[in-house]
Amino acid sequence: MNVSSAAVRVCGLVKTHGQGQSRVRAVDEVDLEVPQGQMLAVMGPSGCGKSTLLHLLGGLERPTGGEVWVAGRRIDTLSERALARLRRQSVGYIFQAFHLVEELSAAENVELPALLAGRSRRQARRRASLLLERVGLAARARHLPSQLSGGQRQRVAVARALVNDPLVVLADEPTGNLGTAATLDVLRIFEELRSTGQTFVIVTHDERVAATADRLVSMRDGMFVDDTRLSGSHTRGLGGLIGLEG
Repeated sequence: MNVSSAAVRVCGLVKTHGQGQSRVRAVDEVDLEVPQGQMLAVMGPSGCGKSTLLHLLGGLERPTGGEVWVAGRRIDTLSERALARLRRQSVGYIFQAFHLVEELSAAENVELPALLAGRSRRQARRRASLLLERVGLAARARHLPSQLSGGQRQRVAVARALVNDPLVVLADEPTGNLGTAATLDVLRIFEELRSTGQTFVIVTHDERVAATADRLVSMRDGMFVDDTRLSGSHTRGLGGLIGLEG
């Protein structure tokens, strides 16, 4: 696969922490290509490098070595300004802890990245309204995060990640704080979006979540130890969650 046909591509990726004898390779010579429209799950024990990998893919951390390509551009060599622009335009983030602004309503939280990307307030408001309707929260648009359930807050976070229509969505334990019913809601949204061509890289400890992906990569000690194709298994994964919900 060449660079232009991959939504995400890394080559010889290395990230080290610490100095001298305490130096640790959080990511150790990793190679990865994720085609557009694929949903990739990354699993492994705590401390194996999963979240660090996700931060490197999104430009939140700089690699010690290797290359990172996102949406056809090499991002590890970009200036901070250019990197911030690319993140706003091409990458959406979903975190386990939601990271919503508590003083802003659900709609205002979703609008914020669009405003930062240069959209007019009218454009941002229209886009946020469409996305909140899409995730089933149109009636909660003016509610503060404290007035929403965990599942509703995560759906707001999903809408916020999508407001600039990113090519790549990076999700770090996106269902870790959610019950089965709310997990199912979020995975249904992911499935719908993947069918329209958006690319997902999801770090998770939940085997049920991983079962909905096209592909599963397992990490240990900063390295990939397994790479399994799960073509077609997402339907069975969602079915299993539906069964657990009922």
